[in-house]
Formats: sequence, C-alpha cells, structure tokens
Amino acid sequence: MSTGRRALVCLPTYDERENLAPVVAAIHAAAPEVDVLVVDDDSPDGTGRVADELAARDPRVKVLHRAAKEGLGRAYLAGFAWALERGYGLVLEMDADFSHDPAYLPTLLAAAEDADLVLGSRYVPGGGTSNWGLGRRLVSRGGSAYARAILGVQVRDLTGGFKCFRREVLEAVDLASVECSGYAFQIELTFRALRRGFRVVEVPIVFADRRVGQSKMSRRIVLEAMRKVWSMRFSRFARAARPARAR
Repeated sequence: MSTGRRALVCLPTYDERENLAPVVAAIHAAAPEVDVLVVDDDSPDGTGRVADELAARDPRVKVLHRAAKEGLGRAYLAGFAWALERGYGLVLEMDADFSHDPAYLPTLLAAAEDADLVLGSRYVPGGGTSNWGLGRRLVSRGGSAYARAILGVQVRDLTGGFKCFRREVLEAVDLASVECSGYAFQIELTFRALRRGFRVVEVPIVFADRRVGQSKMSRRIVLEAMRKVWSMRFSRFARAARPARAR
C-alpha cells in the first residue's frame, strides 16, 4: 500500500468464535500493514474473549466490545467512529466468515489510490458468487437492480459489504444521521457517498458462502431493505447533497 494512509479493517462479529482467528490470520497474510478492529456485540459464544487473546499477541489487532447486538450497521458505525478518532486514512469493512476473501484486500487498497470509495463487486466483469442457489442469486441481483433503479445510480453491486472508504467519505456522509442498520446499510452508505460527489469504483470479487456457522440473512431483512430504499431516495440528505459521479 503506497498511499501513506494507515488502513484499518472493521470486522463486526457475533458468534464468530471459530472463524475469527483464521480470518484475522488471512487478513494479515494478504495485507500485513493493516490493523484489524474486531467489533464484537457481546457474542454469547465467547468471540469477544478470542478477540482479546488475539489483541494481546498482536498489536495490529484491536477490539471494541459493545454491550448488545444492535445490527450490522450500528456495529460498523461504531467501528468507523473509532477509526476516525484514531486518525486512520483508509477504513475497510468486510465479513468475518470468509464470505469476503481477504486475498482481495490488496486490490481494494490499490484502487483506493485514486478512488474515494472502492466496492468489492460481484456484478462487474470478473466478479461472481460461489456455492449460491438460484434463489439467493436472484434475490441478490434483484435487490441491487431494484435499489439502482429507485436511487438512480449506476453502481452494479449496491448491497455488497466489502468496501474501502477514504476517511474523507466517512467524514462527509453524516454518519450520525444514517438510518439503516441491517442489509440496507450497505446501500445507504454507498448512496450517500455518491450523493456527496465522491468517486466510487467497483473491483471484481467472488463472494462465497460462509465456511462455518449459519447465514444471518433472512427474507425479513431483504424486505426491510426494499422499503428503506424509498426513504433514502426522498431523504433530506438526498435532497441536499450534490449530484453523484461514479466510474
């Protein structure tokens, strides 16, 4: 990474004890220079204790303990605030379950050389999914297409959660007013970045099913996201922000 910017990977966890140590090791194998912030929502399976043990052995591992499970978006917002307070110039988000392959981290970091927000995208040439059934593929592609049409943006993968933000984006998008905390959180953050006029690029990734444990996705979460897209479209933020630009 040649930007000279310190980079932090935000890694929200809830019951990820079996995945945590292997994914942190894989992150540092791919990008030794990055720090990792484990944001644990008081996991009953002891994930927080595993995170503390990792942090005690490696100064690149940090831990933020939260008192309760409040949704993925709230965990990310807490991690973003932690990162901004400590001066990180690049802030990444990714899943702790190996759905996002840490091997792509160098690609995201390199793309951040001349982009404000880099999205790991399943739906650009070279991207894709692995071990997904037809129903899940249709829901994911349909969700992105639906959000793209309602919000009037060109980003192909609006629902993905493998991203690299420059700190300037997080400072400008008014994190305190972000409404969504579940699946729609990813759509909202990218939409806000676009509306602020930041340069957003997509790089191809292959998204795989989690290795251990159960997916936290549900039909209710997807339906909630579909409703939230309309509130984003007509939000005060959308009306006040500058027109989007993306590549």
